[in-house]
Amino acid sequence: MPSSPEDLQILDHRISDWLAEQLRNNPLVVAVERDHESGERRWFVRVTGEAKDVFTVWFHLRQRTLHYETYVMPGPEENHALFFEHLLRRNRRLYGAAFCIGAEDAIFLLGQLDNRSVTTEELDRVLGSVYAWVEQYFRPALRIGFASRFSD
Repeated sequence: MPSSPEDLQILDHRISDWLAEQLRNNPLVVAVERDHESGERRWFVRVTGEAKDVFTVWFHLRQRTLHYETYVMPGPEENHALFFEHLLRRNRRLYGAAFCIGAEDAIFLLGQLDNRSVTTEELDRVLGSVYAWVEQYFRPALRIGFASRFSD
């Protein structure tokens, strides 16, 4: 069921307030920006990691869902079958998101929530999960898809 304009406004405020709190209190969140130019409800959240130094999680509030995604890495240079097998096997362990191929064969992690499920607790889970999955699966995928760069 599509969200009413009033419901979208409430969700917009909920997400904006939650992101402001993340910026103040979550040391991994280093920047939050709002897309004011497109007329869409989109936010960009810069996160610092260890396996992947910095990455951005995009949140996009749509009529029925809150879409979220992050760029993980470019498409592999080698070991294509093993690389994609690795990511597909990781997808079985993920809840609410999946690795996918985007523009120029780049790898993204994306998911979505029904707008009726957008609570601060669920936003915490989404951001925490995306962070954990990028941190956990980035290096192994990098070592498979770009193996010759890691040779002795």
